[in-house]
Amino acid sequence: MSTLIEAPLADAAEIRSTIEYYNSQKWTDGLPVVPVTESYLSEFLARTSRDPDEILFTMPHLNRSLTIRLAAINAAMAGCLPEYFPVVLAAWEATAAEPYPKRGIWQSTTGTAPLLIVNGPVRERLGFNSKGNVFGSGFRANATLGRAIRLAAINVFGLHPHQLDQATQATLGKYSACIAENEEESPWEPLHVEHGFDPADSTVTAMVFRSNLHIEARHTGSPEQLGLDLANSIRRTGALLHETSSALVVLGPEHAQLFARAGWGKDDLRQFIFDNSVNSREDLVAVGKDALSQHTRWRLPSGHPDAIPDEASATDTPDLVPALKVPSSVVIMVAGANNAGVSAIIETFGRRGDTPSTVKVQDHG
Repeated sequence: MSTLIEAPLADAAEIRSTIEYYNSQKWTDGLPVVPVTESYLSEFLARTSRDPDEILFTMPHLNRSLTIRLAAINAAMAGCLPEYFPVVLAAWEATAAEPYPKRGIWQSTTGTAPLLIVNGPVRERLGFNSKGNVFGSGFRANATLGRAIRLAAINVFGLHPHQLDQATQATLGKYSACIAENEEESPWEPLHVEHGFDPADSTVTAMVFRSNLHIEARHTGSPEQLGLDLANSIRRTGALLHETSSALVVLGPEHAQLFARAGWGKDDLRQFIFDNSVNSREDLVAVGKDALSQHTRWRLPSGHPDAIPDEASATDTPDLVPALKVPSSVVIMVAGANNAGVSAIIETFGRRGDTPSTVKVQDHG
C-alpha cells in the first residue's frame, strides 16, 4: 500500500463528490464507477476505426439503442482500460447475435444475465483469467469487461432492478460474468477453433445464462461416472423451465484430461451427456412438470387447463423424457486451475443446439 502514498496527489474530496454524483444519477450497479472525461473517452474511441454514432445493439421493445460512443462511456465507467475496448465491441456484437436479450430476457423474472467467454491470444495480452478462481474476483480484464455490459444495460436500456429489470432473485453474474478458456491445459481444441476460427484469432462468445452449478467430483477416474455426474446435474427437475434445457459445461483441466485419457473427445462427451440427461415420467409427475403449456412451452402439470403433452409422449418410450433437445445443446469448454476435481454446469437460456455466438476481436489501436 506504500505506493499509494507516493502517487501524485489529487483532490480526494472532489473525486468522491464526482463518484457520488454518478451514484445519485443512478449510473452505477451499486459499486463506485470511474468518472469519464471527454479526453479519457477519446482514448477508447481511438481503439476502433468505427463511427462513434454507429449502433451496436438495439432492444426494439424498449425503442432504445446502444452506440459505440455509449459503449465506450460505460466501459470506461466500468474500469476498463482503453486497450480493452476492441474486446468490449466484440462482446457487444456477440451479444447482439443472441436473439434473447432483444426480446427482453434480461428483464425476466428468471434473472438471466450475459456470460462472456474470451479465447485466443488476447487472453494473455490483456490479462484475462482462465485458471484458478475463474468465476471469481481479482482480474481487472474479466471483471470490467463483464461490468461494461451490465452498466450499459442499466444506463442505456434502463434495466434498473425493481423497474424494467424484474428478476425475482437474479444471479451474481448480473454484476459481471466474463471468463477465459484455459486453452493451454485443455486436451481438445478451444471453443473458438471448434466453431471455425483460427487459433491465432482472439474472440468473444456470448451466452445468456441463469445459474452456475458447482460439480465436485474427486472420487473417480471413470469417464462414465463423471459423465453421469454432469448429466444428472443438467437434467435436474429444478432446471426444467421449458420443454428441454441447455448447458455450458465448464470442465476443470483435471476432468477434461480424465475424459481425454479415456479416449473421449468433446463429441463423445456431448453424446454421453445427451443420452443420460433423461428423467422418468414419474419423477416429472412428482414435481408437476410432466406436460407443457400450449402457449409458452413451459413445463406444468398435465392436469393444468393450458397443458398439452410433451414431445416424448408421442415416442416409443413415453415414460423417458429427455432434458436436452439434441447433443449440441451442450457446449463444452475448459477453464479453472489444474488442482482439483471441480467443474461447473452453466444453465444457459434458449440454446437448443445452435452454434454459440462468437465474434472476432478487431483492434485498430
